[in-house]
Amino acid sequence: MIARRSFLKVCFAGAGMALAGAYVPSAKAKDPLALTGYDPVSYFSGRAPQKGTGDLTASHRGLTYRFANAQNRDAFKANPARYAPQYDGFCAFGVSRGYKVGVDPLAYKVVKGKLYLNYSRSVQRTWNRDIPGHIAKANQNWPSLN
Repeated sequence: MIARRSFLKVCFAGAGMALAGAYVPSAKAKDPLALTGYDPVSYFSGRAPQKGTGDLTASHRGLTYRFANAQNRDAFKANPARYAPQYDGFCAFGVSRGYKVGVDPLAYKVVKGKLYLNYSRSVQRTWNRDIPGHIAKANQNWPSLN
């Protein structure tokens, strides 16, 4: 019974992501404001991510990032690949399944120094069950989705 419940949860989460994915614009039409305005450097602080301000911004790969302070902006500008989310901020689990879907910027995890986001916290729980496997699949799928 427990296995069946887990299976159903994953199926419903996947179906929800698929439905949500139907309404997510393509990467070229994606909202150019990355992380819905959260400061990408703040994800690496060990505290909760912070919202950035419209006064402190930087661009990377066609997306605009906002920052909570000038130090974070300068750190990002010096090394954007270190702080920018993987898969241009699309859901890591979705990319591992072969499609792009938006994210909840608070459903995140830093793994081996890289920022990964998920569609929701419930999807993130599924992703957490096999992070290395999902990352490997997502890395394999990303070039064809990019």
